[in-house]
Amino acid sequence: IEVVNNSISKLVQQNYQSDDRFSEDFILMRFNQGKGPVKISSELKMRGIAAFDLSPFDWFELAKEIRQKKFGDASSLDFKEIAKQKRFLQSRGFTLDQINQAF
Repeated sequence: IEVVNNSISKLVQQNYQSDDRFSEDFILMRFNQGKGPVKISSELKMRGIAAFDLSPFDWFELAKEIRQKKFGDASSLDFKEIAKQKRFLQSRGFTLDQINQAF
């Protein structure tokens, strides 16, 4: 186990293993897949990444784009359809503020 720890330390020192680089790439990948900040944060924490920055991204605009792409125009929707679309966006990992702004 000591050999493994030494090898990992060497990789970190040589910048071959970087949590920062991984988190940046992961966030960009999931953003491009249409996932929201709640889901991405959860996934990074499950992977042991505690520090990451989600601020460079416009989550409100992404939620709006994802809703429009999936469901089309939001005009003349009944309560049941709005609830369905909001549940979809919530499952994608958007906050309630981001979801409400998407309509």
